[in-house]
Amino acid sequence: MDIKIIHKEQAWRLRHEVMWPEKDLDYVKLKDDDEGTHFGLFEGEALISAVSLFVHGSEAQFRKFATLTSHQNQGCGSRLLFHILGEAEQAGVKRIYCNARSGKVSFYERFGLIPTASTFTKGGKDYIVMERFFG
Repeated sequence: MDIKIIHKEQAWRLRHEVMWPEKDLDYVKLKDDDEGTHFGLFEGEALISAVSLFVHGSEAQFRKFATLTSHQNQGCGSRLLFHILGEAEQAGVKRIYCNARSGKVSFYERFGLIPTASTFTKGGKDYIVMERFFG
């Protein structure tokens, strides 16, 4: 499996299929997608996991992290998350955060992210902001 930088359009297709298949494709597009770096994990030529990283000075946010259902719980997403955490740290980021679906908190905790007091609901799904500090 290889990790590569991908085009936002590739990320959109995977986001849509995995996260919000019942919505229009535009629902998974972010207004700042042009400012992010989009990473994909490939099995051969097939994109199986994607995440978008937005670095702003000493802070970064990763968003729209999606792995094909057929490849979940096999370490694919873990490999990609480990990679982007390293990318953020190498870029000098001191704090990285994400909006985690409430059912995925334990997954992110394995990577040193901790839940904050900030929560919200979007599209009928509950989220909690999780963060990790470097150095």
